[in-house]
Parts: sequence; structure tokens; C-alpha cells
Amino acid sequence: MSLESSLRENSYPGRGIVVGRSDDGKYAVCAYFIMGRSANSRNRVFVEVPEDNGIETLPFDVKKLEDPSLIIYHPVRVDGPTTIVTNGDQTDTIRNGLDKGFTFEQSLRSRTFEPDAPNFTPRISAVLNVHGGKYDYQMSIIKSEDGTEDRPIHCTYSYGNPLPGEGHFIHTYAHDGNPLPSFAGEPERVKISGDIDDFALVIWDSLNRDNRVSLFVRYIDIETGTAESRIINVNK
Repeated sequence: MSLESSLRENSYPGRGIVVGRSDDGKYAVCAYFIMGRSANSRNRVFVEVPEDNGIETLPFDVKKLEDPSLIIYHPVRVDGPTTIVTNGDQTDTIRNGLDKGFTFEQSLRSRTFEPDAPNFTPRISAVLNVHGGKYDYQMSIIKSEDGTEDRPIHCTYSYGNPLPGEGHFIHTYAHDGNPLPSFAGEPERVKISGDIDDFALVIWDSLNRDNRVSLFVRYIDIETGTAESRIINVNK
């Protein structure tokens, strides 16, 4: 499906992760975006963390920061040949688990969805493994089965030998609402095309202009492991 159409037809997918392979086959591709309806959620920017080769979310105006617990975190960290992308502090849970020899799935078993009733926002995560000219990735969503605190569902999806020009898209909410309905089904299979700037522009221009906040895109050379990134913030 068209990633552009999927985004344009949904005014509030919330936070989203796209992972796949560039259409020329050379790059592992990932993107992460955040949106916001409240002033607190919109008061954020993505900032690079060079020593970690990742990013963090920071308040744009510290004086306007309300509750930082679910909006300030490291969405992207790099652990050896693995790039970790998530919508919360489970980034660190995954990295710590991988360092202890756990799998991606095992690392997330201790986590549940976010404690933000009545939405119970899902935790979405992905890892990209690029090593020795080979590439695969996994994605995960942890959500409430029936909109309560008692029944978390852990779903993990593994993708080996990704095809050029294809990827998968997972986001926190099916659409806008009150409460917000969680994403349903498997990650959406989407097309990936263009270089890093083209791809970033397609995503950014397709996000709802009233709700978009920040976007991160990274292209990783599958042969060399070198990476190139882009960040776009509404707040400047």
C-alpha cells in the first residue's frame, strides 16, 4: 500500500515506525514520527545524541513542560549492529536485554502498554539488524486486548531478507477518537521509494499539519553499516 495515502487518510495515527529497504536495495530504512493533540505532547523536539548515534525527545519550551513521564525518552539507540527504534523508554529495556543475550521478544516480556487510561497507548518497537552485508528486522506492539489494564497482548513480527522498495508500518492508534483506538492487525506492508530526503519529505508532507510534531529518518548502508539521518521538527 502507499505510505503516503495511509498517512493522509488518518488524521491521528499517533506515533509511528516504518522499517524496510530502499528501492535500490542498498539501504536499511527506518523512520519514526510523533504527533500530539495536547500542548504538552506538542511541546517537543527530536535532538541528536552523537555519542549514542541515536536521538532523544526534549521539551521545546522547558517552562511549558507538564508531565515528562511518557513524552521524554530516547526513541533511537544503536547497540552494535542493531538499531533500536521505539515510542518510549522501552528502548533502554531492549538494549539492556540484548546486552544480556535476550532476544528482542524476550527483552520486551517485562513491559506492558502505557499507563495512560483510558487510551492505554500501545508500545511499538523495532530493531534493524545490519551486519556483514545482511539485513533483517523485527517489529513489536504491546497493547490492551479490551481497553483495560488487565490484559496486555505482546505481538512480535520478524522479517528476513527484506525486498527492495518494501517495508512495514506500525502506529499506535487506528485513527483519532476519544478514547483513542489502538492499532489493529499486522504491520501494514508499504512501499519505500527515493533517497533519504525524498522519503522524509513524503512522510512529513503526508502527516496531518495540525498534529505532526517531529520526524526522524535513517538510511543505513547494508554493506558498510554507515548511516545517514534526517530530523524535522515543527518547533524551531
